[in-house]
Amino acid sequence: MLNIPFAKGSPMPTDTILLEYDGPIAIISNNRPDKHNAANDEMDDGLWEILSELEANEEVRAVIWRANGKSWSSGRDVGQIGIRTEDIDNLSFIERGQGNFKRIFRMQAPILCALKGWVIGGSFERALCCDIRIAAEGTRFMLPEVVHGVITDSGGMARLFQMCGHGLTMDMILTGRVMDAEEALRHGVISRLVPADELEGTAREMAEKIASAPAFTVKMARRNMGLLGDDMVLRSIDEEATTQTLTFASDDYAEMKAARAEERKPSYRGR
Repeated sequence: MLNIPFAKGSPMPTDTILLEYDGPIAIISNNRPDKHNAANDEMDDGLWEILSELEANEEVRAVIWRANGKSWSSGRDVGQIGIRTEDIDNLSFIERGQGNFKRIFRMQAPILCALKGWVIGGSFERALCCDIRIAAEGTRFMLPEVVHGVITDSGGMARLFQMCGHGLTMDMILTGRVMDAEEALRHGVISRLVPADELEGTAREMAEKIASAPAFTVKMARRNMGLLGDDMVLRSIDEEATTQTLTFASDDYAEMKAARAEERKPSYRGR
């Protein structure tokens, strides 16, 4: 079984996302600060390896997912939306990524997200699917996928629906508007809102409290919560793979890209 001592920035296949350990606490750090931690394929590959390692490590009692720089993550690197860098079809690519991300639902240790700056798109969805979210004052949340001609496909729609209901979820998804940290706290999207200089310390204090509790008890509490809500989220993720693939293949998506390239108003036909 893995028992890796604290080593800041432990070697990973990529330096765009880092994993370190401090006793029973694992720390994931998004590490593209110059890009506001926008996720690209390299960063995703690193995350999949990290989640695989943490899923297998029974000595980890709590996970903190934080970020270097000003933002937790500004979402998907827009230069890679709908672009494949390998010979793979869209459905297979989406399902592969979703399959790797679903590891978080099988992990024994809960994941606490320490959010700040921008938390956008698929990255916001990933945070929503974790166990606990706290945020620094000034944090802002968005789901702007529709603006870019695509849809949410990482379970965020279902989880936000569970937290906030139909009206607010559709408002966020269809308009792409910003939700500030105070609104997120009111709706239970985050459980704590703290000054920016207290974010890391608060996350650490919470993780230590979780890690000090009986491991089996924490596992059972997480299991019970999963039975309440995870099935809906997982079913949504599976359906989103299909609907996102259809979106990529649609005439309207092609028209949106063409109109932007030609700097003209798009003419959508609803198909």
